[in-house]
Amino acid sequence: MSEPGRAPRIWSYDEALAAFPVVRDRTEAAVRQVEALVNALQSRAEMDERKSELESAYRTIVERWSEEIESLGCQVKGLWLVDFDSGDGYWCWRYPEPTLAHHHGYDEGFAGRVPVA
Repeated sequence: MSEPGRAPRIWSYDEALAAFPVVRDRTEAAVRQVEALVNALQSRAEMDERKSELESAYRTIVERWSEEIESLGCQVKGLWLVDFDSGDGYWCWRYPEPTLAHHHGYDEGFAGRVPVA
C-alpha cells in the first residue's frame, strides 16, 4: 500500500517494461515457495494435520510478496496480479503471463483489459 499522503507512482509503458523483470522474478519466487509448501506434503492426512501451519506460511509468503511489489511502486490487485499506474489507468500483468501486455482504465478493472497496441 502506498504511504498516506504520498502520491502513487505514475509509470510510462517503457518504465513499467523496464521494471517488469523484477516484478516477474519476485512473483515467480513467491509462487515457487507456495508450490514447495504443497509439494513437501506426503499425504492428504498430513495436509489436514498441518492446515493451520500451512495457511500461516502461505499468508506470510503472499504478504511478503505483496510488500515487495508495492515497495517498487506497483499496486497488488489480487493474487499474483500487479498493476502499474499509467496516469489514466493501469498497465496490468498477471502471473504467468510472459510480458506486460495489457492496459485497463481505472474503472474497468481486470475484466476490461485490452492488449497494449
